Amino acid sequence: MERIESLDYHQEMTVNGIRFWAYNAGHVLGAAMFMIEIAGVRVLYTGDFSRQEDRHLKEAEIPPYKPDVLIVESTYGVQVHEPRKIRESRFTQKVAQAVRRGGRVLLPVFALGRAQELLLILDEFWEAHPDLQEVPIYYASMLAKRCMTVYQTYINMMNDNVKKRYDVSNPFAFKYVSNLRGMDQFDDSQPCVIMASPGMLQSGLSRELFERWCTDKRNACIIPGYCVDGTLAKHILTEPTSISRASDGKDLPLRCSVDYITFSAHSDFLQTSQFIDQAKPTNIVLVHGESNEMGRLRLALEDRYNKGSEGHKIKIFTPKNTQAVQLEFHGERIGKAIGVLPKRKPENGMQISSVIIRQDFNHTLVKQEDLSTYTNIKISKISQTLVVPIRRSFKTLTGEVIRTFGGVETGISKDSNRPYLTVGRGVSVEPVEDGLSVAIKWLAGYKADMIADSIASLCISLNDLVDKDPVTFELDADYYQRSLEVSRKMLASRFGTVLGVEGDKNKSRLVLDLVEVIVDHHSGEVECDDEIIRERVRMALRRIQAAVFPIPDY
Repeated sequence: MERIESLDYHQEMTVNGIRFWAYNAGHVLGAAMFMIEIAGVRVLYTGDFSRQEDRHLKEAEIPPYKPDVLIVESTYGVQVHEPRKIRESRFTQKVAQAVRRGGRVLLPVFALGRAQELLLILDEFWEAHPDLQEVPIYYASMLAKRCMTVYQTYINMMNDNVKKRYDVSNPFAFKYVSNLRGMDQFDDSQPCVIMASPGMLQSGLSRELFERWCTDKRNACIIPGYCVDGTLAKHILTEPTSISRASDGKDLPLRCSVDYITFSAHSDFLQTSQFIDQAKPTNIVLVHGESNEMGRLRLALEDRYNKGSEGHKIKIFTPKNTQAVQLEFHGERIGKAIGVLPKRKPENGMQISSVIIRQDFNHTLVKQEDLSTYTNIKISKISQTLVVPIRRSFKTLTGEVIRTFGGVETGISKDSNRPYLTVGRGVSVEPVEDGLSVAIKWLAGYKADMIADSIASLCISLNDLVDKDPVTFELDADYYQRSLEVSRKMLASRFGTVLGVEGDKNKSRLVLDLVEVIVDHHSGEVECDDEIIRERVRMALRRIQAAVFPIPDY
């Protein structure tokens, strides 16, 4: 009971992002249709409903919102109920004829719903016919008695007819109707009207009374509602000459009159089709009906909505029990920007960077720095440091990094007084105190991780020549010398005379526009006071190395 919450019609509730609210269904007191909204898709589940106002209930409401899916009952298929005034007149006349000829009338009903409607009709009819007022009317059900207390209390949930009568007296405080507490207090020798359950005569008091009265032609049984195949109520409508007694199977002659006057509060074809006309659903799922009636209703609805080339097309489904129905919906996802994000007015073509938070089918856009303010999400940062051995100078590494990445900043650390470089404002590289390694530091992230991995690979590639196997290195030395000569010749063909540098076989010297240029063929560094000339020679050297070595070292 702690998990049960009550709600009123039209009161909106939300559970785990699923919104739902109720409409009056008109079937019985308190009956409700539920509109359920999941991720913007609306599903209306009618349950049992009726679009016909009777003596105490309002008709089912038409929702103001168009449902994407309508799950609707198909109890009566394509059948149409007779008009209310005609069936009430037939009903009261049948009852009056039976009691006036000295007979008893059995009304098999269920305890809630139609029982109260029939009692209102009979009490009003008795009031208008004094000759019948000596004939008692009973309802023989403890559950019906408890239900009567509810009906006497919730007058405000009923239609205007009952509310007007309530200004004078409670219409459910019956004048000619009383509760039958037990068969031991019942005088079965005089005419009477008894309303007993269950409504389909399977067992219980209604079956007992029917077997007792069915052999007398003065008596009458009026079936006021829907009957299921295989029940005694359905069987006696076929006008058999006898029935089997439930206790011993003995045949009993059926001499009493049997009439079917439906007061069912289930929707018929006219009510259902008119309801669909006004609700305008995209998909319909038929439930709560016998397969044949459901099939006829589907064909009638298909003919009504889907035969023409124009108009409102509807998909109609008739699933069996436990059979799933799969529907596909396309909709827009709308995100609500909060925090500092919406403070800047958006402009055409403007790019926005934010975190999208999905919760209960809602999407929220928020800047990363606002996450802790508007959500329960904790922000964590992982600072990583990778120490990589290096056999070249930090200056050489800096040159390689500059040639590989854009936006490289260099400087001298105030704390350690050692040079450093920063790539993309997120990855810093600084030589370790021993001079044999560099420390790569960054905050974890997909972009910074890739930059850090690339710098580490550069460090390892710079170590390759130093770490070569001695035999391999000797074999490579001759190739390197020939490549060095080719490189010098290609520089000379472009810039003029190229000379070696005494004491360093890897370097060359040339003069360009009266400016001296020193080229290190091994590291790829170019020394020159003129920045423009230095860049010209450096670019030429890189092209030469790309031609000489399939995979250059820098």
